[in-house]
Amino acid sequence: MVTRLSQLFVRTLREDPADAEVRSHKLLVRAGYIRRQAPGIFAWLPLGLRVKTRLEQIVREEMAAAGAQEVHFPAMMPREPYEATGRWDEYGEALLRLKDRHGADYLLAPTHEEAFTLLVKDLFSSYKDLPLSIYQIQDKYRDEARPRAGLLRGREFTMKDAYSFDVDDAGLDASYEAQRAAYERIFTRLGIEYVIVKADAGAMGGSRSEEFLHPTEVGEDTFVRSDGGYAANVEAFTTVAPEPTPFEGKPAPVVFDSPGTTTIATLVAHANEAVPAPAGGWTAADTLKNVVLALTHPDHTREIVVVGVPGDRDVDAKRVEAAFSPAEVEPATPEDLAKHPGLVRGFIGPWSGSGPVLGEESATGIRYFLDPRVAEGTTWITGANEADKHVSGLIAGRDFTADGTVEAATVVEGDPAPDGSGPVRLARGMEIGHIFQLGRKYAEALDLKVLDQNGKLVTVTMGSYGIGVTRVLALIAELFSDDKGLIWPEAIAPYDVHVVATGKGTDALDLGEELSAQLEAAGREVLFDDRPKVSPGVKFGDAELLGVPQLLVVGRGAAEGNVELWDRRTGEREVVPAAEAVARLTR
Repeated sequence: MVTRLSQLFVRTLREDPADAEVRSHKLLVRAGYIRRQAPGIFAWLPLGLRVKTRLEQIVREEMAAAGAQEVHFPAMMPREPYEATGRWDEYGEALLRLKDRHGADYLLAPTHEEAFTLLVKDLFSSYKDLPLSIYQIQDKYRDEARPRAGLLRGREFTMKDAYSFDVDDAGLDASYEAQRAAYERIFTRLGIEYVIVKADAGAMGGSRSEEFLHPTEVGEDTFVRSDGGYAANVEAFTTVAPEPTPFEGKPAPVVFDSPGTTTIATLVAHANEAVPAPAGGWTAADTLKNVVLALTHPDHTREIVVVGVPGDRDVDAKRVEAAFSPAEVEPATPEDLAKHPGLVRGFIGPWSGSGPVLGEESATGIRYFLDPRVAEGTTWITGANEADKHVSGLIAGRDFTADGTVEAATVVEGDPAPDGSGPVRLARGMEIGHIFQLGRKYAEALDLKVLDQNGKLVTVTMGSYGIGVTRVLALIAELFSDDKGLIWPEAIAPYDVHVVATGKGTDALDLGEELSAQLEAAGREVLFDDRPKVSPGVKFGDAELLGVPQLLVVGRGAAEGNVELWDRRTGEREVVPAAEAVARLTR
């Protein structure tokens, strides 16, 4: 049935909504696809639902081609399964929790690994039942601290999450590759450029993890890639550490006066005057910067740690969050430092004239972590934990040790790729999909086992594969649009053809009605602008805003049997006989 714009539940806006920051948010609201209900929460109107449904259909077709079957879970889930896997606490404040009238704890699920695992456990018990891949398209909930950018980062969003279940690791590899290939087909059909990068698994856990990123300067993710084919999110980038070097016979560290040198720049300038320098002088790379961080663990305990990085690097917020996940990470406050008088602000270091200062076994008891570049035998200039004093000739492994290494420092252009494929370049991207080899983390926590060929109970191995459906829809609105409005790809446009009847009298309206019916009979979905007493300018403005890629304009030429075909994607317009229009739009 032809959809008549005069009856469609839609109101377009001429002005951008005041709270909209990005193009997709502005256009989707102005064109009547979505409406804000609360920060990060939107209602879907008929046009928006049509686009969303068509996008989901592409996902469903490719999931079926990959051998996955669809299920559907409730959004509200009980506490117990998430407590068994540790994620009731690990998710922290991002988890939307609630109680029923009996005081039982529930959550609005941010993801459903537990539910999928328990469903398979309930129904399957033998290796003969596997492999299995099942998925759902379901709304998810996360209590974002700063929901922004419309559908790109909200509190309620639609995801496709698929899960594979295999009896061994070889089966998991095969399931993973099937899903990976399906993702490539999905994004190709949607016309979205993507890069597959190595990623950090985060709170999901597991081993192999890859993100599908769309390269864009407005993306919130930074990734690296080399000419030799290496690609990784910065959180997953692995530093090439120097080999340990011998330090026997090297001179002892020397403490020197360094008044007012509370920054790396002032320290380097002073060291080049006060400390015998190598050829070329001291640089920031010769100094060890010690950054004090506060970790808030899932049980709400707060811990102070110190991370040492070369002075020519900073601590990258996303990398350090990944390194200390599931704890939340922030810079230590003055109040935090006041509780640890052993740390002298501006002159913090792992060693003083009396010995080690940092580390679980030291006098402060503060855990100390090092960048991989601070390898055994490397020599540094750093704080001496005494006001206005630094130390030179401090050797890692001899004068100080750490409680571990962390990938916390910024990645810079030219850093070597860990696979030896050359230096890396930095780029920005937006996440559109994420796939994981979960392994046995959730199966072990929830006791998902099956009998193998020998009658022995074995733990099932799992994979997890997610696409943010509403996020991808918003990205497409960003990419396929101009200053006048949306320009949907044919694959997900709300309608195939938008027929616009303009002009006075009934000729245009009658011909528009006839052509709309013919297009519908030929299998095209049609939006017909039959609104009376609406000016051509308003109708054309709405047509450009709504973004149906093919327009058929029935106007002044209707009396002579002529119409105009307008391709919204290219801007090309052509006057053709009405008798040819349907054939042109259905071939």
